Amino acid sequence: MKKFQILPIICSLFFIYSCSENISPVDSGLEDKIFHFGNGTEPQGIDPHIVTGVPEHHLLIGLCEGLTTANPKGGSSIAGAAESWDISEDGKTYTFYLQKNGRWSNGDQLTAHDFVWSWKRLLTPSLGAQYPDMLYYVVGASDYHNGITDDFSEVGVKAVDDLTLEVQLNNPTPFFLGLLSHYSTWPVHKDTVLKHGSIDDRNGEWTRPGNFVCNGAFNLKTWELNNKIVVEKNPLYWDASTVQLNEIHYYPVSNVMTEDRMFRSGQLHVTSTLPSQKCPVYIEEQNPNLRIDPYMGTYFYRFNTNNPALVDPKVRKALAYSINRTQIVEKVTKCGQIPAYSFTPPGSNGYEPDTEIPYDPELGMKLLKEAGYDENNPFPKLEILFNTNEDHRKVALAIQQMWQQNLGIDVELVNQDWKVYLNREMIGDFQVSRAGWIGDYEDPNTFLDLLRPNRGNNKTGWGNLEYDRLVQLANSKNNQSERYELLKQAERILINEMPIIPLYTYVRVYQLSGDVKGYYPNYLDHHHPKYFYLERD
Repeated sequence: MKKFQILPIICSLFFIYSCSENISPVDSGLEDKIFHFGNGTEPQGIDPHIVTGVPEHHLLIGLCEGLTTANPKGGSSIAGAAESWDISEDGKTYTFYLQKNGRWSNGDQLTAHDFVWSWKRLLTPSLGAQYPDMLYYVVGASDYHNGITDDFSEVGVKAVDDLTLEVQLNNPTPFFLGLLSHYSTWPVHKDTVLKHGSIDDRNGEWTRPGNFVCNGAFNLKTWELNNKIVVEKNPLYWDASTVQLNEIHYYPVSNVMTEDRMFRSGQLHVTSTLPSQKCPVYIEEQNPNLRIDPYMGTYFYRFNTNNPALVDPKVRKALAYSINRTQIVEKVTKCGQIPAYSFTPPGSNGYEPDTEIPYDPELGMKLLKEAGYDENNPFPKLEILFNTNEDHRKVALAIQQMWQQNLGIDVELVNQDWKVYLNREMIGDFQVSRAGWIGDYEDPNTFLDLLRPNRGNNKTGWGNLEYDRLVQLANSKNNQSERYELLKQAERILINEMPIIPLYTYVRVYQLSGDVKGYYPNYLDHHHPKYFYLERD
């Protein structure tokens, strides 16, 4: 009799196994506490002093932590590696008191000395960091980075003791605490960096799985190139009791249609974006997973003003005036984006720009002729560089058609993967490139400071002394209305010379599983994974 009982048991096991194979990652994530994250594209890396971009931010916000961290619900910054801080009456001295149980992922104590060394690294000229200007508000930081002095003791940052960091600023800087939540200011583990390279090594082995040491809520577990990055809960993190997830799996999916299919088949808890053609459909269907949130970001095109064809501001304005922004947001992006007529999004912490960019192809043609181009001297072929993404391609196609129809300019579209695209921008190997800028903190300065001379993310080659003076002067003012008036004057100069073409103000469009809790919409789109948890209603 017993031999006849074996078959039902085997069948039962087979049934269970077969069913288990059909359980989606989203379903299994509930029990395993694993979050599946659509990250848009393969990250450039995870060195916080080198990288730039949203996919990198999504990883780093879990792996490392600065003195402050963004409030998950928006608003003022909250405690990060620093549990508290004091600000002097004149607004120029910040004293930070570090978490007493702050640890690196290898068990070492996190100290104020770590921040001093990390900021020295960020400002080391030979490192070639793109965000050193984030610290230019600190006394002596600009001089050190630009080689005016090689004595780092002249920079206004010092460890008073192991857990106390003092920072001296050039002027009162009302957005300084928010600025410190940006990954460029976060610490790196000195001994680990130097074990695998030098202070200015841009490709150090220290960022590889098994080597990487940082101070965030998660540790780097595995990295399969163009497939998946896995991070796991860090038991040594000072606030580990808040962290409910065991792992996060980040998927680089540059094809938005593929990402949409992955979400609908239960492979992702959240997507990086949404195919533009799906947006009206999901709105009409009242898709419960669709999210359209306010977002402090501007989608724009960047000019290489050192390119002979683009040196003349009249040419750049002719190109800008020949773009129908309303048509782009209504016919191409289709998800509630807002036409942009300034670089700074309206309403950035109460700032309202007063610039205009008309859609006037006739004026554009007139300016092109004034710049010396006509039937006898046609404008040369123009190249638009963009990174692999279907929506970027659609916008580029629309602009290509507008420039061809309105100005008679032959336009070539060049698609590159993320890393190649970034490198070409960095070395100036482009004419026009698509770009987006997401505010690093809630203040218009995060946009306007970008285009000052010697800023690593300017990339246009453009500089204007009066513009630079106005932005710098604004940053010396405590009074917000005075600051904002100076910034408005600077923005008028920017739009008049047009080293960039603002196209539209972002909204954050994505899909989010109903199982995800603790994922709050906020203007900066900063979502710290330490607050995520999975629960089915």
